Amino acid sequence: MKTLPRFIRFRDAPTYLGMDRNRFNAEVRGDLTEIPIGTQGVAFDRLELDAWAEQHKSRNGRPGRAKGASIWDAKGRPASSSDTGSGESTSTSAGGEFAKALERLGSRKRNASSPAFQRRAGTHESTE
Repeated sequence: MKTLPRFIRFRDAPTYLGMDRNRFNAEVRGDLTEIPIGTQGVAFDRLELDAWAEQHKSRNGRPGRAKGASIWDAKGRPASSSDTGSGESTSTSAGGEFAKALERLGSRKRNASSPAFQRRAGTHESTE
């Protein structure tokens, strides 16, 4: 049986809790006792890290899904009353009106004096 060390160095503490160093510094480090090791080293008590994790879990965790439970809540989503299939429009005017609008757009003449038309046609006058 392998025993875990009581003190966990700062470089290992975020990984121990499953987070990156920035999140550890922002959310956890201020709640823990820093233990100096040597002249520059810092460690944290593993038991304090475990206590923080338990407290965090009790505040922010949620129970897992029961076996066989559906992801979707069937009670909260009433069946659709329309008879349309997947991908079909429910608007009655969608077909005819949309086709007419496309036809109008396609039949418009481009304004020959517009800068965009002149750039495409290669007739834009230079102002140099």
